[in-house]
Amino acid sequence: MTLQILILSITSTILSINSGLSSNKCGQKTQKKSRISKHSKQWWSNSCSTALNNYRTSRSRENWKSFKATVKEAKRSFFDNKIQEIANKSQGPWELMNWAKKRKLPATKAIKVNDMPCLSPESLWLALHNSFNTALYRQVNPSALNKVECKPRQTWTPFSRFEFVSAISKCVNSSAPGTDKMIWHHWKLIIKNDKCLSKIVNIANTCINLGHWPKYFKVSTTVVIPKPNKTLYDNPKAFCPIVLLNTLGKLIEKVIAERLQHLVASNDFIHLSQLGGLKFKSTTDAGVVLTHIICSRWAKGRSTSSLAFDISQFFPSLNHRLLVLILEKAGLDAKVTNFFANYLIQRSTNYLWNNLPSPSFEVNIGVGQGSALSPILSTLYLSPLIYIIEKRFENLNLLISILSFVDDGLFVVQNKSFSISNSLLFCGYNILSNLLNSFGLIIKHSKTEIFHFNRSHGPFNPPPLDLTPIGGPILCPKDSWRYLGFIFDRKLSFHKHIDYYVNKAISTVKCMKLLGNSVRGINPLQKHLLYRCCALPIALYGFQLWFYNKAPVSYHMKILNKMQRRAAIWILGTFKTSPLEGIKALAGLMPIRFHLQKIAKRSLIHSFKVPENHILKKLLNDDPPKSKSSNSHNIGSLTNRQKYLTKGHLIDSNIKSYGIFPSFSPLDLEFSPGH
Repeated sequence: MTLQILILSITSTILSINSGLSSNKCGQKTQKKSRISKHSKQWWSNSCSTALNNYRTSRSRENWKSFKATVKEAKRSFFDNKIQEIANKSQGPWELMNWAKKRKLPATKAIKVNDMPCLSPESLWLALHNSFNTALYRQVNPSALNKVECKPRQTWTPFSRFEFVSAISKCVNSSAPGTDKMIWHHWKLIIKNDKCLSKIVNIANTCINLGHWPKYFKVSTTVVIPKPNKTLYDNPKAFCPIVLLNTLGKLIEKVIAERLQHLVASNDFIHLSQLGGLKFKSTTDAGVVLTHIICSRWAKGRSTSSLAFDISQFFPSLNHRLLVLILEKAGLDAKVTNFFANYLIQRSTNYLWNNLPSPSFEVNIGVGQGSALSPILSTLYLSPLIYIIEKRFENLNLLISILSFVDDGLFVVQNKSFSISNSLLFCGYNILSNLLNSFGLIIKHSKTEIFHFNRSHGPFNPPPLDLTPIGGPILCPKDSWRYLGFIFDRKLSFHKHIDYYVNKAISTVKCMKLLGNSVRGINPLQKHLLYRCCALPIALYGFQLWFYNKAPVSYHMKILNKMQRRAAIWILGTFKTSPLEGIKALAGLMPIRFHLQKIAKRSLIHSFKVPENHILKKLLNDDPPKSKSSNSHNIGSLTNRQKYLTKGHLIDSNIKSYGIFPSFSPLDLEFSPGH
């Protein structure tokens, strides 16, 4: 009863504030002003109307030329003003880039299900719903969790006002609103009122204490967006469901997610090899770890084989009953697990295809992508699975290392013979398939890839891996392999990687030419900022993998200098024949090698700011391994000669920074949310 009274109270407060917002400037900013004209164009002006009327009256060629010139000038003036308006806003000129805009669905043929096209909205909604909820009737085996250690119970302290203020300060006002149609800007105004903030905190605490999530927050809108780089969009699986939730409920979820991140990271329930969906971890960490594992074994005379796999429709396939049992294993307070038992059930959504809404559908499986809780809940769901697989490998004496980034998994085997490596990968893949079935998950065999790393100079023809006996494909190694955005080759030269991302950055710079030149548009200072913020980070993605001490980077520098030259010419509006060093100095661009040295030195510190249970800290450990296991990858397992031969980002961190920086634990009690 207390919860209902609180919800009614905050709802009435929201409605009163929302009615006030609709009459002031904050409400006006979110409303599109209707401007009806002959052409319904924003750039159309009164001078255009006058010129058009003159032409229609006289039908003379001179008036026609005058009309075209007037339209051209109106367009130019309108878009120049628009560019300056956006570029001078507080969020910066990068809002001009295309990823800041709404993604539209591509032109597609009719969606097909079993080779039958969906010719009515009803058949489309049913096809989408069935595709996104295919795991609803899959069986799970809760007894598989008996092999996982149960962590000690941790007390759950009440939420504080600071947690909500901190969470909402990180929210972007341009984020799409949920079913309540209120954006973050409105809520930032609301929580400035102490009375409103206190009620929101009380609602969150009461929900946890009573183990109840109001049905008002369980209603969502699922926007269907296309997955990138698909050849055809006539299949529901070529689209991704993104959930838009009630904004107040989303704020409470953000605070809960922050708590969960800290709790499960501090009690070591998350497996060491999980590098996605968590704080202090990123794709760069995964790439650095993989390259270190490969190079450390090259120093010992062994080649590396990797098998990458993808879990099909991972987020919509999480079983709710099994997820609650996993939360209990993670050592969460009983009232928190009771809350999630109610949070996950009786949810409903309506699908949105462009601007066409569907009727309401019940959703009893998975966690929605778009919720702040989906990354941590999905990571927790996989943790017991990885522990079980690792224990199974250890019992069978299979020397297989595991890396995981959300639903993208990787088996790494190191041996002198590729045939032996293939046998080990086959066994590991078979064990994985069986265990995934126990968790209600399946592998997408079409995305499974194998790749071998070898530095030999002669012909390289490794044998294929035949997975057909266990329902998989025959895998033939390719010349390059893309994993988490990094493009690997077998010698780790990263030539194809730098080619791809520099070309992407150059294309971005070419598109930026539409925003201004030496006469009109954004000024050189804004161009410089736009290049540094939107083009240079693209080209230098994953630089930690190939830029380190004594790395052969002459090819990389040559390609990057070409990109920087194009950018400098655009920033200054100079001739193509201008000398490189001069225009770079005038444009305020640091030479690319010095810029790389600067950010590389800064990135070395990252390894010492992560928690003690982070995989980077484990690999940086200088102590010799306790057991003489040939599967140990930490620096302490290498001799001085092997360290010299290994090289890489982690070796640089160990040599230049290890023992210099004081210990820092981001999981200390002082940094815990609500402390």
